[in-house]
Amino acid sequence: MSRALRYMLLSAAALVAVLLYLLTAASANTQLFETYYSSILGANVAAGALLFVLVLFLLARLASRYRRKRFGSRLMTRLVLMFTLMGVLPGVVIYLVSVQFVSRSIESWFNVKVETALESGLTLGRSALDASLADLRQKARGVASELSEMSDAALVAQLPRIAERNRLNEVAIVSGSGHLIASTSNSVASLMPDLPTPSMIARARSMDGFGLIEGDTETGGGRNAASKGSLRIRVVMAIRGDGSLLSLGGGRPRYLQVIQPVPEQLAANAEALRIAYGEYQERSLARTGLRNFYLVTLTLTLLLAIFAAMVSAFLLATDLARPLLLLAEGTKAVAEGDLSPRPIVASTDELGTLTQSFNLMTIQLSEAREAVERNRKALEDAKAYLESVLANMSAGVMVLDDQLRLVTFNASAEQILHSGLTAWLKHPFASIEGLKDFSEPIIRAFSEQNAQSAMSNTDPRDQHWQQQIGLPGRSVEWHAPTEITLLARGARLPVGSGLGHVVVFDDISDLISGQRSVAWAEVARRLAHEIKNPLTPIQLSAERLMMKLEARLSGADLALLERGTNTIVNQVVAMQQMVDNFRDYAKTPPPLLKPLNLNALIEEILELYSGLDGSRHLHARLDPALPEILGDATQLRQVIHNLLQNALDATAEIRGDDSPPRIDLATETIHYTDADGSTRVAVRLSVTDNGPGFSAAVLPRAFEPYVTSKPKGTGLGLPVVRKIIEEHGGRIELLNRKEARGAQVSVLLLKLASI
Repeated sequence: MSRALRYMLLSAAALVAVLLYLLTAASANTQLFETYYSSILGANVAAGALLFVLVLFLLARLASRYRRKRFGSRLMTRLVLMFTLMGVLPGVVIYLVSVQFVSRSIESWFNVKVETALESGLTLGRSALDASLADLRQKARGVASELSEMSDAALVAQLPRIAERNRLNEVAIVSGSGHLIASTSNSVASLMPDLPTPSMIARARSMDGFGLIEGDTETGGGRNAASKGSLRIRVVMAIRGDGSLLSLGGGRPRYLQVIQPVPEQLAANAEALRIAYGEYQERSLARTGLRNFYLVTLTLTLLLAIFAAMVSAFLLATDLARPLLLLAEGTKAVAEGDLSPRPIVASTDELGTLTQSFNLMTIQLSEAREAVERNRKALEDAKAYLESVLANMSAGVMVLDDQLRLVTFNASAEQILHSGLTAWLKHPFASIEGLKDFSEPIIRAFSEQNAQSAMSNTDPRDQHWQQQIGLPGRSVEWHAPTEITLLARGARLPVGSGLGHVVVFDDISDLISGQRSVAWAEVARRLAHEIKNPLTPIQLSAERLMMKLEARLSGADLALLERGTNTIVNQVVAMQQMVDNFRDYAKTPPPLLKPLNLNALIEEILELYSGLDGSRHLHARLDPALPEILGDATQLRQVIHNLLQNALDATAEIRGDDSPPRIDLATETIHYTDADGSTRVAVRLSVTDNGPGFSAAVLPRAFEPYVTSKPKGTGLGLPVVRKIIEEHGGRIELLNRKEARGAQVSVLLLKLASI
């Protein structure tokens, strides 16, 4: 807590003490009480409100620290609670005792018997009035019985006499609607009788009629009440005949009203009792207010004391907890690795000395940690550099321990082997599922290396081995079987406390295939150059011999000449076709990519096959919603011709009871996921036949030149097709059908005209 806030709290405490003294002084002095009590009380309430707001602020700050689990909040809460209870509990006890003392003292100032006597007098007065009311009700019932047989004219004449005989002060007869029929009164001042209200008439229909004591002491006088404080009795009674309401000529009921003043002495006594009881009640209320005044003063004093105690508790708790919290926070910071010096408490006691010793210890620990941190950072930099190099290597790297268990690997190893290796860490290398063909040559190579090192007495870390490993694989797009060639190198290196093994390998399948393609392209180029030149003279010479000797020979000699000439010409044509194939493979012109309707191109090609032998076995299934592609119509026509011719050659071998030959040519739109995770659209062209399919020896190398299963094939058809498709940015795959015999060639064209 800041020094300025402490001074403010001390000033507020002094002000509260002065205000409380003034409040007690005003309570003891009547003149001061009447003049300044309200102002002093308001000032005390304002001071109490300010202290209350301050307490709420301090509690909210402590609660916020507690909810956020700030260090030291629990200790602060405990100290504040203890100091608050120490200050509040005695004050509460004194307050309760004072409240009881004040209440009992004020109650003892009043005589309980006087209050009882006044209440008994009021009860006695009410009883006398009730007796007068009952007596007047009895008289009214008798008069009503006497008037029940009289007509209206007789009522007007006899009513004064009857009232005088029964000593009635004011008598009136009214109809059911409240209209006056007859009246008489002993009061000269009353010219118009006080008529009953409709509610009185309605209540008078019962046998007992309606009765009421009127005057200022009860419900207030009527319209013609005699004077202030006078009492009178009003009785309204139905005039009945033979037990039922009598009706005048118009069928209207009649009611008798009698008003009789209460005796003057009885009214005076009742009024005196009422005034005395009222004054007593006022004093009794003053007694309650006096008690409430003392209670308010005591309560305000208690609240001020409680709030002041709570604020003081916060101050004391802060002063006591600060050095302890600094040490505890410093200990926690050291445990978490923060060795920065803690603030020193300006104190000459043991706590100040302890904080100084703690800071000296943290300085020494910080220096030691900085030295360790420098060494650790150097090691981490070296490790990060090595991991970065391994992660960015295109070659796969695997590290094995001395027991040939897998220790670590890089991402390229999983990509090349198409196998997840994370689950096989700490497992024997030979037990990795699906990598038997890879692990056996490596384990054998390390065994031979160890044997050679033992025989030559050389360090195994100075030797390494290298070999090619062929592995069966599967195509990523169509999962077709394929073969990959790995170039692996191995060496020994320290792993942990012993010697381990490191294997570096790379997929050189594309490199080998490219080398073969380059070599065959060079061979094809040279063969095409060397063979093409003599073919034309040979063909021309054979045709000239035929022309010169045809007229000179006959019979068997002519037939022999024709056969020889035809053989030479046919073989020259075949040689020219082979030379053209070599030339196309060696140097295929770059494609001219234009928007192309693949379905239309296929239909055009199928028209050329109509009428040929085997064309009836062709079945096309073309996607009508196929998008246009970017392609070279001439080169793609060559691709489709080659694939159809291969399928026709394969189905031409079907003989006997086999199923009839069938060739399916289909196009479709597919969606595939790219390397970056995005979904793309492509066009697939597939040619499927039910021929014998590709042999196991030919399938992995079908795209290499001079690899063919046809007796008269050159082995250049599929390599040229693959080269054209790759230059179109597409992919081609070969596979044998699983559900039936035959082969399938799938071409995936990725470049669409609409994209």
